[in-house]
Amino acid sequence: MKNTRYDSEKAPEPVGLYPHARKVGNLLFLSGVGPRERGTKKIPGVELSESNEILSYDIEAQCHSVFKNVRLILEASGSSWDNLVDVTVFLTNMKADFKTYNKVYAEYFEGNQPCRTTVEISSLPTPIGIELKCIATID
Repeated sequence: MKNTRYDSEKAPEPVGLYPHARKVGNLLFLSGVGPRERGTKKIPGVELSESNEILSYDIEAQCHSVFKNVRLILEASGSSWDNLVDVTVFLTNMKADFKTYNKVYAEYFEGNQPCRTTVEISSLPTPIGIELKCIATID
């Protein structure tokens, strides 16, 4: 089965050797997407120390940014927000952040409600509090 690689020129650059997305059949698999901004080390809602430790963070700002990045990758790949069928969400602080994340998630997914799994993990590769792994359909 043929598969096609997609990379967005607007979404943040990957932090490793992987594409933004890959199409296999009529499914589009997105690599993990965080809230970073393209062309900069800036992470919306995150204040870092000189040694790159998190001093403070705003999970709401990170949620808005990560959802924006997912949309950019979907559109660059020829899919769309409404084609999302499965979303896995990784949070680094479930107890503190779930309520806010869940509220923001509901704003973005009111019209389209893909399957969803939310898990807490101890850390992510960059100093962020949220990352999404998504599957969408694509023609």
